[in-house]
Amino acid sequence: MALVAEPGQFARDLRNWRTRRRVSQLELAIRADTTQRHLSFLEQGRSRPGRAMVVRLAESLELPLRERNGLLLAAGYAPVYAESGLDAPELGPVREALDRILDGHMPYPAVVVRPYGELVAANPALGVLTEGAAPALLEPPVNVLRLALHPDGMARRVENLAEWGRHITGSLRDEARRVPDPALTEFVEELDGYLPPAESPGEHLGFAVPLRLRVPEGELRLITTLTSFATAVDVTLSELRLEAFLPADATTAALLRRRG
Repeated sequence: MALVAEPGQFARDLRNWRTRRRVSQLELAIRADTTQRHLSFLEQGRSRPGRAMVVRLAESLELPLRERNGLLLAAGYAPVYAESGLDAPELGPVREALDRILDGHMPYPAVVVRPYGELVAANPALGVLTEGAAPALLEPPVNVLRLALHPDGMARRVENLAEWGRHITGSLRDEARRVPDPALTEFVEELDGYLPPAESPGEHLGFAVPLRLRVPEGELRLITTLTSFATAVDVTLSELRLEAFLPADATTAALLRRRG
């Protein structure tokens, strides 16, 4: 279905995305199975792309599904990727699968989040991270990144806050460069404001920076893994992330097992 689009919007968006991705016209043309001449005409607004061409270009630029829909709209076409509510019947199997993963990760903390850290679900072990946090930070919708770095949240118990926190804000800053969003840029600035001055490089566990968290029983050392739905064709599903905390040493594993 064709829609009314602002003249020139697709050409501008395509040029901007290609520039952000640091891809030449020739390279993008090869990826999208077209010619550099045709791509040049599209970027100048001299040619109008077909719906299939817009999809190929978006895929070739590795745009997130939400941005692929945006490029289709800019070209005058309806979005092709659905955006279901988390409570939609079609996402029922996904919710069940995530619940099983969260339960199976016990006694270690695990959360499911939307973009920029909005909490969707968690297992009971999350309590080890939230204990002592200000009630306002635990009111829905909870943002786990703000909870982690806010001085009234986890931050007061994080031994290596300057180092660990900057890995969080650094990842968000990289995301803002890949998919510019004024709200994300503002959020990163907020989180940066919670961090103390940078310290000299600390102790790394291989290539990972562990979270060193004080608890009444001692200190936990945790590393994290991020999991996403790589083949998702639904915007909501494509944006979900499962973050699982794993013990970085035997002492942490034993402590969490006793708590669990």
